Amino acid sequence: MGLIGYGFSGKTFHAPLIMAEPDLVLTAIASSDAAKVRADFAEIVIHADPQSLIAAADIDLVVIATPNDTHAPLARAAIAAGKHVVVDKPFTLNLDEARDLVALAAQRDVLLSVFHNRRWDSDFLTIRAAIEEGVIGEVTHFESHFDRYRPLVRDRWRENAGVGSGVWFDLGPHLVDQALQLFGLPDRIRGSLSGQRVGAVTDDWAHAVLDYGDRRVVLQAIMLAAGGTQRFTVHGTAGSITKRLADRQEEQLIAGMRPGAPHWGEDPDPLMIYDAADVHVRPALAGDQRAYYDGIAAALSGRGPNPVEPIEALACMAVVEAVRISASSGTTVAVPLADAEREAAELALGAFKTRASTRPATIRRA
Repeated sequence: MGLIGYGFSGKTFHAPLIMAEPDLVLTAIASSDAAKVRADFAEIVIHADPQSLIAAADIDLVVIATPNDTHAPLARAAIAAGKHVVVDKPFTLNLDEARDLVALAAQRDVLLSVFHNRRWDSDFLTIRAAIEEGVIGEVTHFESHFDRYRPLVRDRWRENAGVGSGVWFDLGPHLVDQALQLFGLPDRIRGSLSGQRVGAVTDDWAHAVLDYGDRRVVLQAIMLAAGGTQRFTVHGTAGSITKRLADRQEEQLIAGMRPGAPHWGEDPDPLMIYDAADVHVRPALAGDQRAYYDGIAAALSGRGPNPVEPIEALACMAVVEAVRISASSGTTVAVPLADAEREAAELALGAFKTRASTRPATIRRA
């Protein structure tokens, strides 16, 4: 494997999770900061140019963990070179770029996958299990928040003006992908984006409402929430559930914990279950993002499916794009997918009531 990009995502998520998968070997990293790479990897091959890594004969799989506006051109170059490709989220900047990559990967018969690692977060797994068990009956209202308190605008590409920046492109794909895993594609979408912090030049507040008949799914990511919010709030015909805190794997990785170490992915924040008579407390399930690259290894060796199929990534991009269209136009919009794309996406995602048998990939080691 070769990793392009050794910024926050490449260093914090991809490299440790790849190194934890025994069936994958990270042999090269492309980065403009060779010293930063060398401090963590004494023996690895370092490429100053992404194209030279893509062209390397010994690289089978290219992981793209670079700024958002480079995802599509780098993925296109890697696929054209016959490499398997993993792209960090967001998949691309728009739906047309996503369609182009999906078609090219099918033409070249290579694996294409998007790093939707938050499918294996403790908070989401806990909420999903409770919903699938029917703990609160039929879901009528679902809220998913990535609310943070970061009042100062930083000088980095994610917060600078430009295509692909802003909180919606940064955190929206996580929120959308999780919602699609639970409920499939929505009927209609309403979105609103704003820059609220002093000095903000791109959106740092994002709010979307996805309509599923009478069910409403609310997705929110903001940078001026000092506290008092829940990660998940779900209401149903038989009760309600809440999960206050988010998964801790990112925090653990930043602190230097190796994936799979003792207490990896453990979540001390319980699920709260409310019904007409009482309040019940349920321990949270552990998260384990190693499942993503375990799934990649299984897919490449013919032992299992792609953990994030291209059509699922395409569906996620369609909803991300629809929110931006709605926010700019002030209108409610449909998911901008062709009938054949929507049918394929729904087939891949599965109907909500049939997902009880779907579980995250199993990590085979202790």
